Amino acid sequence: MDAPIVAVTVYPQHARITRRGRANLAEGTRVRITGLPLALDAESVRVTGTGAALITGVDVGYEQHAQPADPVLSAFADQRRADQAALDAVADQEAAEAAKVELLTGLAKRSGASFAKALASGVAGPARVEEVTGALGTQLAAALRTRRALTERLERMREDLAALDRRVASHSAQSEQDSSTVTVELEPQEDSGSVELELSYVVPGASWEPGYDVRVRETEVTITSYGLVSQHTGEDWPECELVLSTARPASTVVVPELDPWFLDRRQPAQPARPLAAFAAAAPGAAPAGAASLRRVAPKFAEVEQGATALTYRPGRAVAIPSGAQGHRTTLARLELTAELGYVTAPVRASEAYLRATVVNTSEHTLRAGRAAVFHDTEFVGTTRFDVWAPGEEVELALGVDDRIRVERELVRRTASKATLSGQRRREAEYRTRLTNHSPREAVVTVLDQAPVSRDEAITVRDVRATPDPVETDDLGSITWRLTLAAGATATATLAYRVDVAKGVELSGWRE
Repeated sequence: MDAPIVAVTVYPQHARITRRGRANLAEGTRVRITGLPLALDAESVRVTGTGAALITGVDVGYEQHAQPADPVLSAFADQRRADQAALDAVADQEAAEAAKVELLTGLAKRSGASFAKALASGVAGPARVEEVTGALGTQLAAALRTRRALTERLERMREDLAALDRRVASHSAQSEQDSSTVTVELEPQEDSGSVELELSYVVPGASWEPGYDVRVRETEVTITSYGLVSQHTGEDWPECELVLSTARPASTVVVPELDPWFLDRRQPAQPARPLAAFAAAAPGAAPAGAASLRRVAPKFAEVEQGATALTYRPGRAVAIPSGAQGHRTTLARLELTAELGYVTAPVRASEAYLRATVVNTSEHTLRAGRAAVFHDTEFVGTTRFDVWAPGEEVELALGVDDRIRVERELVRRTASKATLSGQRRREAEYRTRLTNHSPREAVVTVLDQAPVSRDEAITVRDVRATPDPVETDDLGSITWRLTLAAGATATATLAYRVDVAKGVELSGWRE
């Protein structure tokens, strides 16, 4: 029975294929569906149908073929044989021309000595020598030219053959000339008629992962999600219903249980024994002035929220050939609100980075994946989302904003010599100056740090931060949050003192 693919559900690491076809009961009660992927999971095979018959049995078998079962691979094999024959023919011509070049070169060398003797003895004149050597030179030049052209042609043919081999490899991860077969036994309920059968099975070698485009405009964040589908199942998926699911089918579903946690006396280590070898058998935007033009918008998938998984149904039939890597289909769009702010760490770099804090106010959990971040129409860079649950907050870096100027300078540094107690003292004071050259108010988070001692002979004292920071910690980190009106300037000052005991050499001090 001919049963083409009518639907594909792609999971993060598998795919479920659905085929449908019609069988005539007058031609027999045993229906065979052949040419299926060798690696399909036999336990996942299910057959349903409609019509005047009962399904009494379903068997999965495997077939070996002299030729590849996949018609695409069979066509590739025929093309490769033809290309190889053409390459061999050109290689023979190139070898013949190489032999001709070698013969003419040797003849030219030998005739040079012979003509020298003939000229000396007067047997041959200069005109005859010129005539013969000219003919040899012309033939040799023509042979060299032909050999060079054949060599170049041979190299191109080898490159084309290698490209064909890569296409074959990418078309199917398995190039075996074997396939699976499903046999369905039917029991007719009427004398004649037909039944429509639907076959589904799960195959490995297929996966999908999410990707995102994040666009930030003022305080609005638009997140467009898409699915990147890859499949190396060995069969092409024609234009059919495509479903992407976040469910993770498992070969064995077991509720986890706890085993006892035993404590025992440590035993001496035993000498290692070699492991026995074993083998497991398995089957294998609109233009300006064009008000009448409508902006082209993407079509999004229908989203279904299940108990434990999301299902996306793209709004059109999709064809994905075997070997496809990262086939993209648009899934959904989220409209969120962002809180914009700046962060700078002038002790490391004198730039202010624009940052958006976004809360997932949708009802969907976004899977982990890469995201391309745009600020207005400018591409900022790429980042990676971890799993983003509803109500969870994430921070997006939107790049450097040169309109927020940051300057950090050392305003005081002293280093005293040892006192009577032998103790030495160092003091430093830094001032960070911020200027807002943007047309709107900016909230800037400033990060700085005081040194932290890891030796009792080195003491950090009198750490003074102005204005009062909003946060400090035991590792010396100091955080200010400064609000600057358009065109305004603000400063933050950090000072500290370090006492070093007698005879101790200080390391880690920043000059």
